[in-house]
Amino acid sequence: MTDGDVLQIFRDTQALLNGHFLLRSGLHSRQYFQCALVLQYPRHAETLCTVLAAKLRNAGAQLVISPAMGGLFIGHEVARALGLRHIFVEKDAAGNLELRRNFQIAPGEKVLVVEDVITKGGRVQETLAIVRAAGGEPVAVGTLVDRSQGAVNFGVRLESLLQLHIETFAAAACPLCREGSQPVKPGS
Repeated sequence: MTDGDVLQIFRDTQALLNGHFLLRSGLHSRQYFQCALVLQYPRHAETLCTVLAAKLRNAGAQLVISPAMGGLFIGHEVARALGLRHIFVEKDAAGNLELRRNFQIAPGEKVLVVEDVITKGGRVQETLAIVRAAGGEPVAVGTLVDRSQGAVNFGVRLESLLQLHIETFAAAACPLCREGSQPVKPGS
């Protein structure tokens, strides 16, 4: 599957949005990947995640973990394709990620972290910290879309289906804000 094929699936499902967006990272952008719009189609979810899983097959993972909500379905589908167990971390009352629901990571268990879109990698970093605190060993990170432009280093291999350079702006320097446009948060 080529970058063009992946991008076409996002376009066909109207999951690549254009406008003025406030990203979870706090940055502003003209484009937003609303992965939920792709994942509402199980066939697309299966196709994309099977290809991502193939890229990660040799990582030696024993477990897949993902941050909810964005990575939840992707992590589940990647785990299914790899024949592994899948768990997830979710927000607590303060908005920080935590491992709940009696999910366990065994000491030394090799863990693959899966997310939908990475810009600055904050949720992935939080998830990696949770894995390490539980005694797990992160072996790789997988994502559908990497828009970090190589700026993130998780200390493990990063694999993505699509790497795109999509311009982002600090709020104070956003040209869209200067034009009077108000950003929206489609993922919220």
